[in-house]
Amino acid sequence: MTAERLGFPQPWLSVALFVVWQFLADGVSGASVVMGIILAVIIPQITHRFWPDSPRMRKPWVMIRYLVVVIYDIIVASITVAILILNPRRPRPAFVSYPLTLDHPLAITMLASTISLTPGTVSADVSDDGELLLIHALDVDDNEELIRAIHQRYEKPLMEMFQ
Repeated sequence: MTAERLGFPQPWLSVALFVVWQFLADGVSGASVVMGIILAVIIPQITHRFWPDSPRMRKPWVMIRYLVVVIYDIIVASITVAILILNPRRPRPAFVSYPLTLDHPLAITMLASTISLTPGTVSADVSDDGELLLIHALDVDDNEELIRAIHQRYEKPLMEMFQ
């Protein structure tokens, strides 16, 4: 029997909601556990129509490597942005059109979120046809180098996981 047939259309969302609720509650009590269970069951039931079909994750172990790279990049980018702010040199901001090879909305969302999580870059827009991602970067020397770095570090592992 699948989790969806048991009334959990998004089982990982249910688990996450329950855990987050317990962290937000003022200590674990019977009432907070009951409320956490209610939220973990009801919210996915109400929102399941809005969720896109999840792509099959073909290589879930790649996610661990991906997360390590993202955390490393966030730390390095944080230091780089701090140095840039303290440096008298003016940054070279730019909008860069990134050509997407990903085609599933969830994978594109993960890429855009990763880019926005990294200090100094923000995903600004996705084209209507889903082929371009508009990125604003705080300091860019070479647009093509930024595109190559994003493709190698983020998009390629996402493609390996989902396609």
